Amino acid sequence: MTQSTRISIVVPLFNETLNIELFFDRLVPVLASLALDWEVICIDDGSRDDTLARLIRQREKQPRIKILALSRNFGKERALTAGLAFASGDAVIPMDADLQHPPEVIPLMLAKWREGFDVVLAVREQRTGQSWSEKLRARAFYWLFDKLSEVPLPREVGDFRLLDRKVVDIINSMPERTRFMKGIFAWVGFRQTSIPYVQEERQYGESRMGFFKLLSFAFDGLVAFSDYPLRVWALVGSVISGFAFFYVVVRLIRTLLYGIDVPGYESIIVTILFLGGVQLITLGILGHYVGRVFNEVKGRPLYIVRQRWGIDQPEND
Repeated sequence: MTQSTRISIVVPLFNETLNIELFFDRLVPVLASLALDWEVICIDDGSRDDTLARLIRQREKQPRIKILALSRNFGKERALTAGLAFASGDAVIPMDADLQHPPEVIPLMLAKWREGFDVVLAVREQRTGQSWSEKLRARAFYWLFDKLSEVPLPREVGDFRLLDRKVVDIINSMPERTRFMKGIFAWVGFRQTSIPYVQEERQYGESRMGFFKLLSFAFDGLVAFSDYPLRVWALVGSVISGFAFFYVVVRLIRTLLYGIDVPGYESIIVTILFLGGVQLITLGILGHYVGRVFNEVKGRPLYIVRQRWGIDQPEND
């Protein structure tokens, strides 16, 4: 690492007006102490409050803060994708602006990077400020993803990590529209290490990832990195067929021994409803995959930049 080495911090923001000043009050002194060239890429993801205005004021005080304003809210994954595309650093660190990712960890990441690691993961030692149900849902998601996907996710690791330039370039070259960034980060591989940190409580505001939104996000990630939900229905169909064949054999034996009896109405209704439900679930899974193919075929841009401050056009934009 030389004096000309540049570090890029990528920060997606959506309605973070109350956190911005506190965030930069902690981040800028840490970066200034590194004696390295640095930049902060802030992506305003269509905020409806005065997040953008506050970012512009921060840039007036510190020109190394650069801003991308997207034309609407595209979601954190795509905002993060935009930040990575415009980051010019030799090492890039995505992080949140709510101070759950402490900036003081950055020098530790850089120390590991100097040792030759391409990816430095920030691993949560504990989730401060989260309920037991939120922690349980997170553990369940990691367990399920590891079981069904060919790319295991590192436990207790979010977007907060250091990525070497060559890793970022490969991620930027990936054209897929479903941007499940945790899966993408894990898929690229490279030499990795980790450092522990304590996730702090969110300073202001509340998480916008409610239960159903989190469930949809988890399902999107699973579909993006596994075809198991498609293949599992062959197994389900085989099991149902096996039970049906067994039931037919039982009915034939009973008819031979005891004669024909009147079939039950309830058993017929239950069988029809059960098989109908299985078919609808199967169609739903197929529809989800077809929808993903539809989005890929359309080829629309992942995001639209409405305005930028201090950022040139990237080579791949």
